[in-house]
Amino acid sequence: MASAYETLNLRTTPEKFYIEACDDGSVDVLAIDRVSTEMTITGRRDVPASAETRPICGLMGTIRLVAGMYLVVITKKKKVGDLLGHTVWKALDFDVISYKKTVLHLTDNQMQDNKTFLSMINSVLHTDGFYFATDYDLTHTLQRLANTSPEFQEMSLLERADQRFVWNGYLLREFIAQPELHKFVYPVVHGFITMKSCRINGKVFEWGIISRRSCCRAGVRYYVRGIDSEGHAANYVETEQIMQYNSAKASFVQTRGSIPFYWSQRPNLKYKPKPQISKTFNHLDGLQRHFDSQIILYGRQVILNLINQKGSEKPLELAFDKIVTRLGNGMIKYIAFDFHKECSRMRWHRLQILVDMVAELQDEFGYFMVDADGKVLMNQEGTFRSNCMDCLDRTNVIQCLLARRSLQSQLQRMGVLHMSQQIEEQADFEKMYKNAWADNADACAKQYAGTGALKTDFTRTGKRTHWGLLMDGWNSMIRYYKNNFSDGYRQDSIDLFLGNYAVDEADWTTPLHDPKDWKFLTLPIIMVVAFSMCIICLLMAGETWTETLAYVLFWGTASVATGGLILFNGPDFVDVPKLVQKDKLD
Repeated sequence: MASAYETLNLRTTPEKFYIEACDDGSVDVLAIDRVSTEMTITGRRDVPASAETRPICGLMGTIRLVAGMYLVVITKKKKVGDLLGHTVWKALDFDVISYKKTVLHLTDNQMQDNKTFLSMINSVLHTDGFYFATDYDLTHTLQRLANTSPEFQEMSLLERADQRFVWNGYLLREFIAQPELHKFVYPVVHGFITMKSCRINGKVFEWGIISRRSCCRAGVRYYVRGIDSEGHAANYVETEQIMQYNSAKASFVQTRGSIPFYWSQRPNLKYKPKPQISKTFNHLDGLQRHFDSQIILYGRQVILNLINQKGSEKPLELAFDKIVTRLGNGMIKYIAFDFHKECSRMRWHRLQILVDMVAELQDEFGYFMVDADGKVLMNQEGTFRSNCMDCLDRTNVIQCLLARRSLQSQLQRMGVLHMSQQIEEQADFEKMYKNAWADNADACAKQYAGTGALKTDFTRTGKRTHWGLLMDGWNSMIRYYKNNFSDGYRQDSIDLFLGNYAVDEADWTTPLHDPKDWKFLTLPIIMVVAFSMCIICLLMAGETWTETLAYVLFWGTASVATGGLILFNGPDFVDVPKLVQKDKLD
């Protein structure tokens, strides 16, 4: 496999950027013309001595904004750990550098738009969870990598990557067309990776989790639900648990993703907007597209639908069951488990009901395992595809339990655990295991919903606590605010970063300037004034109690009525995406 350069210097002159490879024995320099944007390979002798030099940790790629092209570089990284002998890095800080030396050629409006676009790119870059390796393919599971051709093995990291998980794919579009540049760049995945060195019974082994978020139908909680016309599901994440002991390796893969038919749940100021199922799209066709690709990639599919079977979530459960039944595919099994009903009143032990229910299927699916000589002992024949409404909190709890059951078998088969031992009895490992899965939950939740995950006290400790309930309440309030008042901007940022919206320098107008309706400012001001007057009347009582009561009733009624009007017109007050028109489902 062709690896990428690990150590780079960025050398800058007014005319060009020079990316200098500093690995032992490397002499290549990538020259980028700041005027023509042409990229060529040259040597160190061509770099002017006057060039300003700074070390960088990697290249994310390039992107065009209103002011022209920008170079996106990684300026700070942290070692996550070693995966099968290869170093995995987490990108911590970035710099977005303009090709143009000035923005004086822009109008005031264009300067403001360019500033907004830059802020959007930076907001995505600083969403925690970008990972890369310069000599290992993080986008593929161990099983996919083991079943490849010699030609595949010779490809560069960029050519062989699973494009579903390459978050800088759009930024690298100029590099992909020039194979000679591939050694300077690599795929960057988004999600969560942890690698730990563990000890049980005096035997040391490596254990880790890799969660790969798909960049197909990427977005934020309420603006991206269901699937698109190609069958890509919202908040789709492939999670692989990996272990290695004495050169033998094993992995267990699970997936999560939004309920795979056409539905939406647009924010409207209500705490829990009512889901809307499309009346115009062909749900059966969409679901078939989704599962056709899943079966090709992973084999048999077991759907674990964890949503409520009553209230606003019930129509989604009924529709999901009905469409899967109509599809009639023997490779797909549907299991509905009302997580909240089964675990109500802190009865979290009842999750074992679901684990026992699918135990036989999990044994049939198995896991991927190779011995120390590289011989494949077992392939994973199918995956569990879990979902709740957000595919975050409930989903992560179930995935953690299924992954532990798989790991139990792997550790026993490799001789780390005795046949009579249970992982739960290994106190140090169990604590590390639970915390790692809780960290995975938090990372996925922050990337999709804007806050850490709910129910992580159960994942971390194995039981539900009152403190955990309080923290869930706090996170729920933060989610409510972000989902209603800042997620439109977050969605625009993701669409810009992934190329769903492309800035055209020749177009002097952008969709950023969206004039607000008169209600947007008028009604909140009236409500605040009315509420303030109500409080003042209570604090500064009139000459008689009837006079005070009349004032309080008047201003209180005005405040409540205005609040009701705001809620009635909720969609006009939330922060909506401006760059890409999201699916409008009837």
